[in-house]
Amino acid sequence: MAHPLFSDEHEMLRRSIHAFVEKEVAPRVGEWEAAGRIPRELWQRLGELGFLGLEFPTEYGGSGADFLASVVLGEEMARCRSGGVAFSVLVHTDMSSPWLVRFGTDAQKRKYLPGIARGETVCALGITEPGAGSDMAALTTRAERDGDVYRLTGSKIFITNGVYGDLYFVAARTDAGTPDRRHAGISMFLVERGLPGFTVSRKLDKMGMRASDTAELAFQDCPVPAENLLGVEGRGFQQLAAGLQRERLMAAVLARSGADQALEDTMSHLRERTAFGEPLAQRQVLRHRVADLATDLEAARELVYHAIRLFMAGEDCAREVSMAKLFATEVANRVAYDAVQMHGGYGYMREFPVEGFFRDVRLWTIASGTSEVMREIIARRLPL
Repeated sequence: MAHPLFSDEHEMLRRSIHAFVEKEVAPRVGEWEAAGRIPRELWQRLGELGFLGLEFPTEYGGSGADFLASVVLGEEMARCRSGGVAFSVLVHTDMSSPWLVRFGTDAQKRKYLPGIARGETVCALGITEPGAGSDMAALTTRAERDGDVYRLTGSKIFITNGVYGDLYFVAARTDAGTPDRRHAGISMFLVERGLPGFTVSRKLDKMGMRASDTAELAFQDCPVPAENLLGVEGRGFQQLAAGLQRERLMAAVLARSGADQALEDTMSHLRERTAFGEPLAQRQVLRHRVADLATDLEAARELVYHAIRLFMAGEDCAREVSMAKLFATEVANRVAYDAVQMHGGYGYMREFPVEGFFRDVRLWTIASGTSEVMREIIARRLPL
């Protein structure tokens, strides 16, 4: 049954994406997981169907839709049974390119957004460094102005779409700042693949999210055109902070919707598998465990949707978004654990989707702000 948060138009979009995922994505995720990357044809197909520029203004090749359209995309992509595929797509659509829509110049938008929407230009977000993860203010990558270019030097790690991407949204220091103002002096840049001094130093080998290519990047005196400064110099931290709530909401959406699919797969297994003369679905201990997980997922869904409403209304919702991200990702990990357990030995086999979900979902209590960081954000907004 459709949720009242979504309009008839959103549900039409959902049916289109669902059909695409079932027909063209889910049957091939095993192949992409083994290859450790998404083929270019998928990006181009997503672009043909209009799924990569849902919120882009129409003059730049987008659909001019609202944030809920992106939520629908996230929910349906998460059901493809490959967390890596869904994550790669949402990094492109929701965790990088929205900064260009929000802070880019008209010239930058005209240059890049149409290709992003068509799936010709794959995006990546370059913030995390070997010594700076959740603490964005600790980043050390430098960008020094030299005439009509900024010379970029430093490294980034855990960059999704980093191996095969085309356009990188990179955070770097244009000013050293001071000990009491560590957030000052950070700027954002649009960095194209192929610039001299920019290399993918290695492709990272991960526990899960195998279809999502993840890289360590190196910049050595890389000349980025000054016109590729994104937004205002020195205001990069504030720009990044403005997008964090969206990123964390989408992480919660992906984790929860993937968990929905994992629980559905588990219920199907319990109906089909017999033990001691009856289907496992008739065993009270298992039925009650499923009931608890379904209740937790419903609570997570409503908490996420509540945070989405606040976000779309432009309200200060850092507390609610952090609660949603924390709860949804922790619940999804509980679902993963119990889904494998209720599959028995089959749950440990690669041929069963819950095995992959167990590995994939572990990332979500780490990425986009760890559970520990979420708890601290929440605590700071309580009368303690």
